[in-house]
Amino acid sequence: MSAPARPRAAVVVTGSELLTGTIPDANGPWLSRELSALGFEVSHVLVVGDRPGDLAAALEFVRDAALVVTSGGLGPTADDLTGEVVAAFAGVPLELDERMRERIAGILEAWARRTGFGGPALEEANRKQAMVPRGAIALDPVGTAPGLVVRTPGPLVVVLPGPPRELQGMWPAALAAGPVAALLAGIPRAPARHLRFFGLPESEIAATLRTVDVGDVEVTTCLRRSELEVDLRPVPGDEDAADDLAAVLAERHERHLVSMDGRTTDEILAGELLARGWTVATGESCTGGMLASRLVDRAGSSDYVAGGVVAYSNAAKTDLLGVPAELIAAHGAVSPEVARALADGARSRFGADVGVGITGVAGPGGGTEAKPVGYVCFCVTTADGRVIARDPRLPGSRSDVRERSTDLAMHLLLRAVRG
Repeated sequence: MSAPARPRAAVVVTGSELLTGTIPDANGPWLSRELSALGFEVSHVLVVGDRPGDLAAALEFVRDAALVVTSGGLGPTADDLTGEVVAAFAGVPLELDERMRERIAGILEAWARRTGFGGPALEEANRKQAMVPRGAIALDPVGTAPGLVVRTPGPLVVVLPGPPRELQGMWPAALAAGPVAALLAGIPRAPARHLRFFGLPESEIAATLRTVDVGDVEVTTCLRRSELEVDLRPVPGDEDAADDLAAVLAERHERHLVSMDGRTTDEILAGELLARGWTVATGESCTGGMLASRLVDRAGSSDYVAGGVVAYSNAAKTDLLGVPAELIAAHGAVSPEVARALADGARSRFGADVGVGITGVAGPGGGTEAKPVGYVCFCVTTADGRVIARDPRLPGSRSDVRERSTDLAMHLLLRAVRG
């Protein structure tokens, strides 16, 4: 007997500002990940402008999906027409949801008092947002716009607001809505396996896959923050196939393996530092504080981040982190020796267990034949005498070099902490 197929889902994101590049689309990728994790095969992620005809055409294009999730176009302005277009797609009229009108009015009342923008215009905006397709389920607002769950002759349509905070806040309520919950109950689950590698090109994974039987496992790869993410998604009922393939990939590329459970370097490093009760300090030049920012991105980082110094000038390196001026004169500000001094200086200044130093030529100018653009020196030192140093030449633009330097520094820190 063949394994059951996964139902298809599609995402339709509205917003002319997304098409013009004014802001990037955050909702499409987020919804795609969520839907994939729920067992759907995501067939399309479409971005359309605030034009009714384009949205209607997009809905027709994905009519064969089991579920369509839209984002945006639910606000009070004239070009917020998603509810109206979805109602037409479902073949039903819009009706005033009195409960929702009162709910939105309560939300807007405090805002009107604070800003003084009340009156007829606000009341009309309130009424517009409370117009719901007949028979639809209205989801309570996270901001001011409600969501919708709409049955249509084709797919089930979930309509969510555009601001990512509101969309993500409303997502649990959308999943709990009766029609969506019933759809989810019928999806055969096949948990994916997520592996992460560092310093491994996609071509190496492809070469390995050509030598093994992947069966019905869907393999996708993505390079993000210098880590190669490999997702293995089996068909329902054949989860062992993904486990077996994950074991092969991990064994063949063990030297580059970060995790087999999807955890990022950032998560693992935080856990290792906390487990040891260690703190880390940074001395950065070309990255300009990007590493410190990355370290404190996680909640609770105050338990393991002691502090950091952006020592961009030679004087700052000497005055703030104790790098000897004669060392800089002898080897140059961009050198393995100065990277080591930055690491030791940061560790000493903050009384930390681990110090990391970064100095390099980010470009586009400033390079020499001996130290070209992209040449970056790293050093991690620990209070118990561990030293890890690297001085690669990193490719790309100025921003690429700085971002890749931050990525590499995180991995060197993890290696040092793990011992």
